[in-house]
Amino acid sequence: MKYSPYWPEGLAHHLSSPQTSLYENLATAASRYPGKTAIHYYGGSLSYAQLQQEVEALAGFLQRQCGVVCGDRVALYMQNSPQYVIGYYAILRANAVVVPVNPMSVTAELRHIVEDCGAKVVLLGGELYEQVRPLLGGAISHAIVARYADYLAGSTDLPLPAVLIEVAAALDIESCAASAPKAVHWRAALAAAEAPSPYVASPDDLVVIPYTSGTTAAPKGCMHTNRSATHVVAASVQWCELSPDSVILCAMPMFHVTGMQQCMNVAISLGATMVVMTRWDGRCAALLIERYRVGFWIAISTMMVDFMSLPDLERFDLSSITRLAGGGAAMPKALAQRIEARLGVSYMEGYGLSETISATHINPPQRCKLQCLGIPMQDTESIVVDPTTLEVLGPRATGEILISGPQLFNGYWGCPDATREAFVEIAGIRYLRTGDLGYIDEDGYFFFVDRLKRMINAAGYKVSPAEVETLLFGHPAVQEACVIATRDARKGEAVKAFVVLRAGIDVSAKQIIEWAREHMASYKVPQTVQFVAALPRTGSGKVQWRLLQERENASISQ
Repeated sequence: MKYSPYWPEGLAHHLSSPQTSLYENLATAASRYPGKTAIHYYGGSLSYAQLQQEVEALAGFLQRQCGVVCGDRVALYMQNSPQYVIGYYAILRANAVVVPVNPMSVTAELRHIVEDCGAKVVLLGGELYEQVRPLLGGAISHAIVARYADYLAGSTDLPLPAVLIEVAAALDIESCAASAPKAVHWRAALAAAEAPSPYVASPDDLVVIPYTSGTTAAPKGCMHTNRSATHVVAASVQWCELSPDSVILCAMPMFHVTGMQQCMNVAISLGATMVVMTRWDGRCAALLIERYRVGFWIAISTMMVDFMSLPDLERFDLSSITRLAGGGAAMPKALAQRIEARLGVSYMEGYGLSETISATHINPPQRCKLQCLGIPMQDTESIVVDPTTLEVLGPRATGEILISGPQLFNGYWGCPDATREAFVEIAGIRYLRTGDLGYIDEDGYFFFVDRLKRMINAAGYKVSPAEVETLLFGHPAVQEACVIATRDARKGEAVKAFVVLRAGIDVSAKQIIEWAREHMASYKVPQTVQFVAALPRTGSGKVQWRLLQERENASISQ
């Protein structure tokens, strides 16, 4: 295995992976630090002893009252909250499998997931009850309904997201339970104080099935074991130099593998403290960082655009931050430079998939490169190949990124054909085909170019939308951009750009196109520029380029 010459100093290439489980991390943390704050939540708090106690009680309820047995899948359908953490670990404690569901999902999407994996029990936030109601008594047999505001302090000067106020005032869970007897209030489930059966899970048991986004096809469940999940957690702790004294801001959604692993599971493996946000709010994040002395923060580029745009950012003491990391979309160079100037730390980009339960590549903390995926982490092999011939390519040659390592999933739930297609063997090593195009530089750093199936064919020239987006970020009026293909009678396909303008800057589409002609090859220049107030996003913050492409295709065919 070849390693970058810029491998973090003092870090071993090989990680002795824990032979325990995610749940045992919590049990250990609660034993070591019972009185320590596990979760800060808008002024409220929960100690490790309390967290463990509520996990045990909920696990017992799942087993005794909901009929959950070893290996059952249980859906977790809620936003970031203390209940999310409790629910996640209670499912594990019940020897069951967590199925995280994007809280932006509607009934039809939820139905697909629970029917696909066979989950009969769901833990949900109260604001999502109406999405679950049509499934009660059918696809779902039991629902435990949480009210996030139950874990708030009596009062707080922190800005609360509307969901905590509106649902707390409007949701009558008691009447929900009366109309659907299998819907139970979270507090009632805990109050039952049911004791769970012994914990029996092993490192190779299935523990979590995150579903792919499914923008162009039905979402598929990625099967992960304790072994794959704990490897990423342990590797991330070492890479980011975290400790039990770390304070971690949990702003990334926990249903997504990044928030789940790099925020929640990393913190609990250490007995560190989580500062949990239900909804992203830049000003609230600044207040929380200052108040709780947050040291580690995972934030995608869109969060940082919002955060760095706060008009009074200078008034906050943000000196506690020692590590700032993220991924999902390239960080614009100008923004990265502003972040380092204000916070005194580099933005450390990384890369991973649902199939790898978070990070496989990450930038070395002491030598980050901008708009770069980083280098493969401990015990991870990654190469770039020609997508057709599978020939291994050299430096700077663009091809498909392949990954091999202990964090790879066991396959897609109930999809053996898709599982077979996801893997390929090269030189005796089994690799995951990511479907992402990229290249490796001379230092061993990986760079993303585009999705394999996203390339635009403009009169025979292959155009990378991600590359055009990056170039458009260089225009002073462009805050965000998303590039797709549009039909062209002469070229077959042409470039179209959806652009979000910076506040207070007036510019025309023609001016953007003229600027583009000066800054990129003619075949890459957008033929059309459409201004939009915002770009559509997934629950994890990624731009839904497929949705924009589908809308474009539909409008042309009409």
